Amino acid sequence: MEIPAYGKVNLTFEVLDRLDDGYHLVTTVMQTIALADKLHFEASDDLKVECEYPELAGDRNLVWKAAVELAKAGNIQPEAKITIEKCIPVGMGLGGGSSDAATALLGLNRLWNLGFSIEKLATIAATLGSDVSFFLWGGTALAQGKGEQISQLSTLPPMAITLVFPSLVIPNKTASMYSRLTRVQFSDGGVTRQMIQILTSGQFVRESMRGLLFNAFSEVAAWTYPELLEMCREITDQGGPVMHLCGAGPALFTIPSSEEEHQQIADVLQRHSAGVYLVSTVPPELCGENSIPV
Repeated sequence: MEIPAYGKVNLTFEVLDRLDDGYHLVTTVMQTIALADKLHFEASDDLKVECEYPELAGDRNLVWKAAVELAKAGNIQPEAKITIEKCIPVGMGLGGGSSDAATALLGLNRLWNLGFSIEKLATIAATLGSDVSFFLWGGTALAQGKGEQISQLSTLPPMAITLVFPSLVIPNKTASMYSRLTRVQFSDGGVTRQMIQILTSGQFVRESMRGLLFNAFSEVAAWTYPELLEMCREITDQGGPVMHLCGAGPALFTIPSSEEEHQQIADVLQRHSAGVYLVSTVPPELCGENSIPV
Protein backbone atom coordinates (compact mmCIF):
# COMPACT_ATOMS: atom_id res chain seq x y z
CA MET A 1 0.00 0.00 0.00
CA GLU A 2 1.42 3.37 -1.05
CA ILE A 3 0.05 6.71 0.20
CA PRO A 4 1.25 10.24 -0.69
CA ALA A 5 2.16 12.62 2.14
CA TYR A 6 1.62 16.14 0.76
CA GLY A 7 3.53 19.21 1.85
CA LYS A 8 1.90 22.54 2.75
CA VAL A 9 2.27 26.28 2.70
CA ASN A 10 0.90 28.72 5.26
CA LEU A 11 -1.19 31.34 3.48
CA THR A 12 -1.27 33.21 6.77
CA PHE A 13 0.64 32.52 9.97
CA GLU A 14 -0.06 34.72 13.00
CA VAL A 15 1.21 34.31 16.55
CA LEU A 16 -1.31 35.53 19.12
CA ASP A 17 0.42 34.90 22.44
CA ARG A 18 3.04 32.91 24.33
CA LEU A 19 1.78 30.30 26.81
CA ASP A 20 3.27 29.51 30.21
CA ASP A 21 4.51 26.14 28.92
CA GLY A 22 6.64 27.86 26.27
CA TYR A 23 4.34 27.05 23.36
CA HIS A 24 2.56 29.75 21.37
CA LEU A 25 -1.04 30.32 20.37
CA VAL A 26 -1.29 30.63 16.61
CA THR A 27 -3.89 31.10 13.90
CA THR A 28 -2.96 30.03 10.40
CA VAL A 29 -4.55 29.14 7.08
CA MET A 30 -2.79 26.12 5.62
CA GLN A 31 -2.93 24.66 2.13
CA THR A 32 -1.68 21.32 0.83
CA ILE A 33 0.50 21.40 -2.29
CA ALA A 34 1.47 18.88 -4.96
CA LEU A 35 4.87 18.11 -3.52
CA ALA A 36 4.68 14.85 -1.63
CA ASP A 37 6.69 12.14 0.08
CA LYS A 38 5.50 8.58 -0.50
CA LEU A 39 4.97 6.09 2.31
CA HIS A 40 4.86 2.35 1.58
CA PHE A 41 3.19 0.05 4.14
CA GLU A 42 3.73 -3.69 4.48
CA ALA A 43 2.89 -6.28 7.11
CA SER A 44 5.86 -7.29 9.28
CA ASP A 45 6.62 -9.18 12.49
CA ASP A 46 8.10 -6.05 14.08
CA LEU A 47 8.30 -2.28 13.48
CA LYS A 48 10.65 -1.02 10.77
CA VAL A 49 10.89 2.54 9.42
CA GLU A 50 13.18 2.77 6.42
CA CYS A 51 14.31 5.78 4.39
CA GLU A 52 17.04 6.48 1.84
CA TYR A 53 18.35 9.09 4.27
CA PRO A 54 19.88 7.20 7.25
CA GLU A 55 19.23 10.07 9.65
CA LEU A 56 15.49 9.71 8.98
CA ALA A 57 15.30 5.95 9.49
CA GLY A 58 14.30 3.98 12.57
CA ASP A 59 13.09 5.49 15.81
CA ARG A 60 14.55 8.91 14.93
CA ASN A 61 11.61 9.52 12.62
CA LEU A 62 8.28 10.88 13.83
CA VAL A 63 6.66 8.10 11.81
CA TRP A 64 8.04 5.62 14.35
CA LYS A 65 6.43 7.49 17.23
CA ALA A 66 3.16 7.72 15.29
CA ALA A 67 3.17 3.93 14.82
CA VAL A 68 3.94 3.28 18.49
CA GLU A 69 1.24 5.66 19.74
CA LEU A 70 -1.38 4.29 17.34
CA ALA A 71 -0.61 0.71 18.34
CA LYS A 72 -0.85 1.69 21.99
CA ALA A 73 -4.28 3.24 21.38
CA GLY A 74 -5.38 0.05 19.63
CA ASN A 75 -3.88 -2.19 22.33
CA ILE A 76 -1.81 -4.07 19.75
CA GLN A 77 1.88 -4.53 18.96
CA PRO A 78 3.35 -2.08 16.40
CA GLU A 79 4.15 -4.50 13.59
CA ALA A 80 4.70 -2.99 10.14
CA LYS A 81 7.39 -2.09 7.65
CA ILE A 82 7.11 1.55 6.56
CA THR A 83 9.35 2.81 3.78
CA ILE A 84 9.56 6.57 3.28
CA GLU A 85 10.43 7.97 -0.14
CA LYS A 86 11.42 11.57 0.51
CA CYS A 87 10.55 14.25 -2.06
CA ILE A 88 9.79 17.14 0.31
CA PRO A 89 13.08 18.83 1.34
CA VAL A 90 13.85 18.34 5.02
CA GLY A 91 13.73 21.36 7.34
CA MET A 92 12.33 23.81 4.79
CA GLY A 93 9.03 24.65 6.52
CA LEU A 94 6.79 22.56 4.25
CA GLY A 95 5.67 20.16 6.99
CA GLY A 96 7.16 17.01 5.45
CA GLY A 97 7.87 15.28 8.76
CA SER A 98 4.42 16.10 10.14
CA SER A 99 2.74 14.97 6.93
CA ASP A 100 4.65 11.69 7.05
CA ALA A 101 3.47 11.13 10.64
CA ALA A 102 -0.16 11.84 9.74
CA THR A 103 0.07 9.56 6.72
CA ALA A 104 1.50 6.84 8.95
CA LEU A 105 -1.56 7.12 11.20
CA LEU A 106 -3.86 6.84 8.19
CA GLY A 107 -2.00 3.96 6.58
CA LEU A 108 -1.52 1.91 9.74
CA ASN A 109 -5.14 2.47 10.76
CA ARG A 110 -6.03 0.69 7.51
CA LEU A 111 -3.23 -1.93 7.64
CA TRP A 112 -4.07 -2.93 11.21
CA ASN A 113 -7.85 -2.77 10.63
CA LEU A 114 -8.30 -0.54 13.68
CA GLY A 115 -11.26 1.37 12.25
CA PHE A 116 -10.45 4.56 14.16
CA SER A 117 -12.24 7.71 13.02
CA ILE A 118 -10.30 10.72 11.74
CA GLU A 119 -11.27 12.50 14.96
CA LYS A 120 -9.71 9.70 17.02
CA LEU A 121 -6.56 9.83 14.89
CA ALA A 122 -6.46 13.60 15.41
CA THR A 123 -6.22 13.16 19.18
CA ILE A 124 -3.13 11.01 18.63
CA ALA A 125 -1.76 13.40 16.02
CA ALA A 126 -1.97 16.30 18.48
CA THR A 127 0.50 14.49 20.77
CA LEU A 128 3.02 14.12 17.93
CA GLY A 129 3.34 17.72 16.76
CA SER A 130 1.40 20.93 16.35
CA ASP A 131 0.61 20.64 12.64
CA VAL A 132 0.31 16.85 12.29
CA SER A 133 -3.48 16.98 12.67
CA PHE A 134 -3.88 19.23 9.61
CA PHE A 135 -2.52 16.56 7.29
CA LEU A 136 -5.24 14.09 8.30
CA TRP A 137 -7.62 16.31 6.28
CA GLY A 138 -5.45 18.45 4.00
CA GLY A 139 -6.89 20.87 1.49
CA THR A 140 -7.51 24.38 2.81
CA ALA A 141 -7.95 24.67 6.57
CA LEU A 142 -7.72 26.96 9.57
CA ALA A 143 -5.41 25.77 12.36
CA GLN A 144 -5.71 27.32 15.82
CA GLY A 145 -4.55 26.74 19.37
CA LYS A 146 -1.02 25.37 19.15
CA GLY A 147 -1.87 24.41 15.57
CA GLU A 148 -3.76 21.23 16.38
CA GLN A 149 -7.33 22.63 16.24
CA ILE A 150 -8.40 22.17 12.62
CA SER A 151 -11.41 23.65 10.81
CA GLN A 152 -11.93 22.92 7.12
CA LEU A 153 -12.39 25.95 4.86
CA SER A 154 -13.80 26.40 1.38
CA THR A 155 -11.49 24.73 -1.10
CA LEU A 156 -9.25 27.03 -3.09
CA PRO A 157 -9.69 26.92 -6.85
CA PRO A 158 -6.68 25.19 -8.46
CA MET A 159 -3.73 27.52 -8.56
CA ALA A 160 0.00 27.50 -9.07
CA ILE A 161 2.51 28.01 -6.27
CA THR A 162 6.13 29.02 -6.81
CA LEU A 163 8.45 27.41 -4.26
CA VAL A 164 12.01 28.54 -3.58
CA PHE A 165 14.45 26.33 -1.68
CA PRO A 166 17.50 28.33 -0.54
CA SER A 167 20.80 26.55 0.00
CA LEU A 168 20.53 27.40 3.68
CA VAL A 169 20.50 25.09 6.70
CA ILE A 170 19.02 26.36 9.98
CA PRO A 171 19.84 24.15 13.01
CA ASN A 172 16.93 23.70 15.46
CA LYS A 173 15.01 26.00 13.15
CA THR A 174 11.50 26.09 14.60
CA ALA A 175 12.57 26.48 18.22
CA SER A 176 15.15 29.06 17.19
CA MET A 177 12.63 31.13 15.23
CA TYR A 178 10.05 31.07 18.02
CA SER A 179 12.69 32.08 20.59
CA ARG A 180 13.43 35.22 18.57
CA LEU A 181 9.82 36.38 18.43
CA THR A 182 8.84 39.37 20.57
CA ARG A 183 5.40 40.82 21.20
CA VAL A 184 6.05 43.20 18.32
CA GLN A 185 5.49 40.23 16.00
CA PHE A 186 2.32 39.11 17.83
CA SER A 187 -1.04 40.02 16.27
CA ASP A 188 -4.77 39.64 16.88
CA GLY A 189 -5.55 37.24 14.05
CA GLY A 190 -7.04 39.96 11.85
CA VAL A 191 -5.12 38.99 8.70
CA THR A 192 -6.27 35.39 9.01
CA ARG A 193 -9.88 36.48 9.48
CA GLN A 194 -9.66 38.58 6.31
CA MET A 195 -8.19 35.63 4.42
CA ILE A 196 -11.04 33.41 5.58
CA GLN A 197 -13.57 36.02 4.40
CA ILE A 198 -12.03 35.92 0.93
CA LEU A 199 -12.04 32.13 0.87
CA THR A 200 -15.65 31.83 2.01
CA SER A 201 -17.18 34.77 0.12
CA GLY A 202 -17.82 32.81 -3.05
CA GLN A 203 -16.18 35.64 -4.98
CA PHE A 204 -12.58 34.53 -4.92
CA VAL A 205 -10.05 37.09 -6.19
CA ARG A 206 -6.48 35.85 -6.57
CA GLU A 207 -4.91 39.29 -6.18
CA SER A 208 -6.86 40.00 -2.98
CA MET A 209 -5.61 36.77 -1.47
CA ARG A 210 -2.06 37.37 -2.65
CA GLY A 211 -2.09 40.73 -0.89
CA LEU A 212 -2.97 39.06 2.42
CA LEU A 213 -0.21 36.43 2.47
CA PHE A 214 1.46 36.90 5.84
CA ASN A 215 3.96 35.17 8.13
CA ALA A 216 4.85 36.33 11.66
CA PHE A 217 8.37 34.96 11.25
CA SER A 218 9.19 37.22 8.29
CA GLU A 219 10.88 39.98 10.28
CA VAL A 220 12.83 37.52 12.40
CA ALA A 221 14.00 35.66 9.30
CA ALA A 222 15.11 38.91 7.65
CA TRP A 223 17.22 39.86 10.68
CA THR A 224 18.65 36.43 11.25
CA TYR A 225 19.25 35.23 7.70
CA PRO A 226 20.17 38.19 5.49
CA GLU A 227 20.54 35.83 2.51
CA LEU A 228 16.76 35.42 2.46
CA LEU A 229 16.19 39.17 2.59
CA GLU A 230 18.65 39.70 -0.24
CA MET A 231 16.86 37.13 -2.42
CA CYS A 232 13.46 38.67 -1.75
CA ARG A 233 14.72 42.17 -2.52
CA GLU A 234 16.30 41.09 -5.79
CA ILE A 235 12.98 39.63 -6.92
CA THR A 236 10.96 42.76 -6.09
CA ASP A 237 13.67 45.05 -7.50
CA GLN A 238 13.19 43.26 -10.83
CA GLY A 239 9.44 43.85 -10.68
CA GLY A 240 8.61 40.44 -9.26
CA PRO A 241 6.15 39.58 -6.47
CA VAL A 242 6.70 39.67 -2.73
CA MET A 243 7.95 36.30 -1.44
CA HIS A 244 6.77 34.74 1.82
CA LEU A 245 8.15 32.19 4.25
CA CYS A 246 6.86 28.63 4.27
CA GLY A 247 6.19 27.96 7.96
CA ALA A 248 9.35 28.80 9.89
CA GLY A 249 11.34 28.78 6.65
CA PRO A 250 13.76 28.95 5.07
CA ALA A 251 11.74 27.97 1.97
CA LEU A 252 9.87 30.81 0.28
CA PHE A 253 6.72 30.86 -1.82
CA THR A 254 4.38 33.07 -3.74
CA ILE A 255 1.29 32.74 -5.92
CA PRO A 256 2.56 33.73 -9.38
CA SER A 257 0.24 35.63 -11.68
CA SER A 258 1.57 33.70 -14.69
CA GLU A 259 4.16 31.16 -15.79
CA GLU A 260 6.21 34.11 -17.00
CA GLU A 261 6.32 35.56 -13.48
CA HIS A 262 7.41 32.18 -12.14
CA GLN A 263 10.20 32.03 -14.72
CA GLN A 264 11.24 35.57 -13.82
CA ILE A 265 11.74 34.47 -10.20
CA ALA A 266 13.79 31.48 -11.34
CA ASP A 267 15.98 33.70 -13.55
CA VAL A 268 16.61 36.25 -10.79
CA LEU A 269 17.62 33.59 -8.27
CA GLN A 270 19.85 31.61 -10.61
CA ARG A 271 23.05 33.01 -9.08
CA HIS A 272 21.94 32.01 -5.57
CA SER A 273 21.84 28.28 -6.43
CA ALA A 274 18.31 28.15 -5.06
CA GLY A 275 15.87 25.53 -6.28
CA VAL A 276 12.77 27.10 -7.85
CA TYR A 277 9.76 24.90 -8.56
CA LEU A 278 6.20 25.35 -9.80
CA VAL A 279 3.61 23.18 -8.04
CA SER A 280 -0.17 23.27 -7.68
CA THR A 281 -2.55 23.32 -4.75
CA VAL A 282 -4.12 20.00 -3.75
CA PRO A 283 -7.81 19.80 -2.74
CA PRO A 284 -9.06 17.76 0.24
CA GLU A 285 -10.62 15.22 -2.17
CA LEU A 286 -7.07 13.93 -2.78
CA CYS A 287 -5.84 14.14 0.82
CA GLY A 288 -6.33 12.32 4.11
CA GLU A 289 -8.51 9.22 3.96
CA ASN A 290 -9.21 9.97 0.29
CA SER A 291 -5.54 9.33 -0.54
CA ILE A 292 -5.65 5.71 0.70
CA PRO A 293 -5.97 3.15 -2.11
CA VAL A 294 -9.26 1.25 -2.04
